[in-house]
Amino acid sequence: MDEKKWLHEKWAQQVIKNLNRNFMNGYYFRTAREAVPKILEQIPEGAVVGLGDSLTLQQIGLIAILEKGNYKLQNPWAQESIKQKIAMQRQIFMSDVFLVGTNAVTLNGELINVDGLGNRVAAMIFGPKKVLVIVGANKIVRNIEDGINRIKSIAAPANAKRHEYPEDRRPPCATTGRCVDCKPPLTICCSQVIIRGQMFSKDRINVFIIDEELGL
Repeated sequence: MDEKKWLHEKWAQQVIKNLNRNFMNGYYFRTAREAVPKILEQIPEGAVVGLGDSLTLQQIGLIAILEKGNYKLQNPWAQESIKQKIAMQRQIFMSDVFLVGTNAVTLNGELINVDGLGNRVAAMIFGPKKVLVIVGANKIVRNIEDGINRIKSIAAPANAKRHEYPEDRRPPCATTGRCVDCKPPLTICCSQVIIRGQMFSKDRINVFIIDEELGL
């Protein structure tokens, strides 16, 4: 076995054990090809499926599969106007299944995310009946502090660049490639959320760890 894959699997085992302790479900897969059928098993035909902004979902081909399947797909980024996009982001709170990535997951089984508008983290916390979180093993971190550092040094600058904001709305990190602790209205880091666990339904949040370099 490749030593890096072995290490990732050991990390994932610890994450999954702690996710279960935190009243969430965790799963590990060596490849996206193995993971996708298992993810689809948790999405009933005819379900209303909402999408959070996630490069990972695109990379593993899941969005394309859902577009062709028997699902009522809610994809805000396929809407023509900002008004339509925000309206659909609100509708997603009533969806059967919410698919999303995460900025980081700790060895203690905590999900760490930073949002601009806040719709993604809000839906993760409450609203959709089931949340499926897809994450590459590259996003496993030791603790919350490392997760926040990862977001500041990698996820935020890369996502700011990916969205190609106009110059008058462009976060500084999209130019500098590093966090400068910018303020509204330019920052995309308005809401910092750490999901430590759930109170009631253990099966609501399900985390699929894939041993590939995925997302930002």
